[in-house]
Amino acid sequence: MLLIKNGQLMTMDGKEPFIGDILCKDGKIEQIGAHIELPPGSDAEVIDASGCLVLPGLIDAHCHVGITEEKKGIEGDDCNENVEPVTPWLRALDAINAMDSAFEAAVHAGITSVMAGPGSSNVVGGQFAFLKTKGRCIDDLIVRAPAAMKIAFGENPKVNFSGMGKSPVTRMAIAGMLRRELFEAKKYYEKRRGTDAGADAAEENFDLEPWLPVFDHEIPLKAHVHRVDDIFTAIRIAKEFGLDMTLDHCSEGHLIADRIAESGFPAIVGPDLSSRSKIEIQHVDFKTAGVLHKAGVLVAVCTDHPVSTIQSLPLCAGLAVKEGLPPEEGLRAITCNPAKICRVFDRVGSLEVGKDADIAVFAGNPLEVSGKVRYTVIDGRVVYREADA
Repeated sequence: MLLIKNGQLMTMDGKEPFIGDILCKDGKIEQIGAHIELPPGSDAEVIDASGCLVLPGLIDAHCHVGITEEKKGIEGDDCNENVEPVTPWLRALDAINAMDSAFEAAVHAGITSVMAGPGSSNVVGGQFAFLKTKGRCIDDLIVRAPAAMKIAFGENPKVNFSGMGKSPVTRMAIAGMLRRELFEAKKYYEKRRGTDAGADAAEENFDLEPWLPVFDHEIPLKAHVHRVDDIFTAIRIAKEFGLDMTLDHCSEGHLIADRIAESGFPAIVGPDLSSRSKIEIQHVDFKTAGVLHKAGVLVAVCTDHPVSTIQSLPLCAGLAVKEGLPPEEGLRAITCNPAKICRVFDRVGSLEVGKDADIAVFAGNPLEVSGKVRYTVIDGRVVYREADA
């Protein structure tokens, strides 16, 4: 057992902050209250969080930790299958190295879970996974897998395949290839699920089977989009096939915030803490998250690690607050909002009885440079303490 006492609890479940205790048992939050007494003879570890802010563990909703490893160059880069534009059958779990140093950096920053997966060189890149950030075996870290299907629009697929003498080399081809893939996937889905009247049950198809959870609405499309036109194309195609989707990066989202709100799709904004290294991110700005939130869009902030380093996540949220995102929304953008967008809010993202005991204890405001992580707790176990660093 673990008891965290006397902290200022920000539960991120709609309650006002209050001074109180959290009792963790068997990896879950067992009790939250103003004052929790341990039973006589208990061997629980006790943390005195007096003067500290206690939050649910932080969440990065879009990154490439472990699949683009730090300091290892091409040997540690398994993020993009650069020779085939449509690869829905790839699984991030088969490439993420839990020993990547970025996982430890995340833990030290109070980040207890991440959405990680393939990059954006392909029209369809494969399946993302939602993971905890502490452990050596990737299978032990899984919260949800598959958690999303990566698709990409714009500059990255164009540049990747432009020298290969094959499609896509235009935005038309990117959209056309995705539409053709979804057209075939929908036919396959209807046969596999028996909704195609009179059709025989389809024989399993390795290439198309990964689309079933997408058409079942169990997982969303995860769309790499920066420019306004690419955002609109992604929305158009998702609506055409009736699919769920997240708009990742959404760098020009502030220019069409009302239209994004009208679409109903959430936005995962970032990386804003990086250079404007290519044409399609020329309008990247920390104000995007605030403008989208004001329009009514559900917003999370991400690092896209290693584009921005994973440990900069709370700083990125803080800079979004500086540019107009309300402070409480800055915290929601790295806790409950990404949990909702990634469909894991039943387990993480807020401090509630029965949820995973993933907790970050801060001295100071995590959205400010001076905010320090005192303790990081994952599944009720202290995995980082400042005193031991």
